[in-house]
Amino acid sequence: MVRHQPLQVYERQLCLSCLTGIYGCRWKRYQRSHDDTTKWECLWSFILFCTFCLLLVWFYFWLVAHNDYNEIPVPLNLHWLHKIGVTAALLTTIVGVISVSQMWGEEWDVIRMSLQATGPFLHIGALVAVTGLAWLVAGQVARAEKTRFQVLLVLIYLFVLLTLYLVPLSITSPCIMERNLLKRRPQIFGYQGAPMLAPENTALSFQRALSLNISGLEAHVTVSFDGVPFLMRDRTLRRTTNVQKVFPEQQLDDASFFNWTDLLRLNAGQWFLRDDPFWTVQSLPTKDLRQIRNQSVCSLERMLHLAVSSDSSVLLTLRRPPPDHPHHHSWINDTLDTIRLSGIPQHAVMWVEDRDRQLVRRVAPGFQQTSTKKQPAPALHQQGVSRLLLRYNQLSGQDLREFSSSNISTTVYRVNELWLYSLLWCAGVTSVSSEAPHILRKLHSPSWLMSPEQYGLIWITADLVSFALVLAIFIFQNFHMIRWRMSGMHSYNPEQIMLSAAVRRSSREVNIMKEKLIFSGKCVCEKE
Repeated sequence: MVRHQPLQVYERQLCLSCLTGIYGCRWKRYQRSHDDTTKWECLWSFILFCTFCLLLVWFYFWLVAHNDYNEIPVPLNLHWLHKIGVTAALLTTIVGVISVSQMWGEEWDVIRMSLQATGPFLHIGALVAVTGLAWLVAGQVARAEKTRFQVLLVLIYLFVLLTLYLVPLSITSPCIMERNLLKRRPQIFGYQGAPMLAPENTALSFQRALSLNISGLEAHVTVSFDGVPFLMRDRTLRRTTNVQKVFPEQQLDDASFFNWTDLLRLNAGQWFLRDDPFWTVQSLPTKDLRQIRNQSVCSLERMLHLAVSSDSSVLLTLRRPPPDHPHHHSWINDTLDTIRLSGIPQHAVMWVEDRDRQLVRRVAPGFQQTSTKKQPAPALHQQGVSRLLLRYNQLSGQDLREFSSSNISTTVYRVNELWLYSLLWCAGVTSVSSEAPHILRKLHSPSWLMSPEQYGLIWITADLVSFALVLAIFIFQNFHMIRWRMSGMHSYNPEQIMLSAAVRRSSREVNIMKEKLIFSGKCVCEKE
């Protein structure tokens, strides 16, 4: 048994040499021991660790923020300096964090919400990683020469481990609940139709959305110069039409200053094929591509007819024309007239506009009055509001319970990812507005759901297994090193005796003798 132990130590030392070679580009056998590790090098190791952690958080942020990529005001591209080293990576990440905070600050809430969906699994993953780290920590403790360093290292590790053991006390998720308390699946509204499958706010987009058997459609309505309500989200026509080619002098004008006949001359599909806003064009069949090329601006009347034919609801957000527009004062009446003439049932219309809400209630008492302002339930009832339309991060679990008990429905936007839809389902949201209805409809139950008792059992079991493994690793590592040190004295070796006597020598010389001892042990084994 004695003869094989130096070989085992040699293999371990060879592995360590590979790691240090990768880290410092030092591959010679004794090169590692010729220079002491300075405080400056220790600082760089700390910077490397902090950079890795920050990049890990940054990567996680973009992973969960994929739901809102299309809402970024400007494209964010990493600078090429990110590629030249740790310092550049750290600086670029910090700049990115500051930029997101300035331009897209509310998006940081997505991390808080994502942790409700991934927290239990991240906890288990972190527990596995820190438990595995026990092997390195225990080995370092066994080889350390200073008792103070050993105690400090063990205390730091135990603090991190104990923190992880208690983390579940702070983890809350709506998906940790009894299954019998789960509410019905949230209804899905196609925001601007199905804009990942066809150009937004076109008849083809609404047809694609309704073919998915979703609950309804959401669109932005404005009024043309001659009083025809049509669908357009942007203030101008530049992004979604070829107005630069057809009416170059008017390309910067408000969309409402065009007559309906002029709007019908514009192509509203070619931009989709050119820009590919959701990276989906390549997956579309050739037949769809031909239809997309021939799309035009869609009127409110056309969309309402499609909704009536499929027995679907509509959620309408209105944009008032500018003050010098001929229908600046009659825009609401123009829209109401179009809705009444379409034949759509009043209960299938969700009216979002706050202006002249009392007038709308008198003319169309069956409309579902919807507000984008979060207010207490009594104030909403006083205004006749029965539904809220809010961003997904504006509602807490307590808010949802209060609104539900007051018979106020909740619709949240923009929900494009399955994990977010699953989380909102568990939370009790009534409906969601999505640009990806074809994705959300595939989810027939929450991604995960467990009772508090089940989660508690998983938590305690994981902690006990982790503690048992850590304890076993520390015992094995220390026992193994002690046994090797004791058995090493059974054979005469001058260098080993010199090493034992070199208590007062510098650490650099001691390290050199340690390596010589290890490799001399290997030679002894080979001769035997």
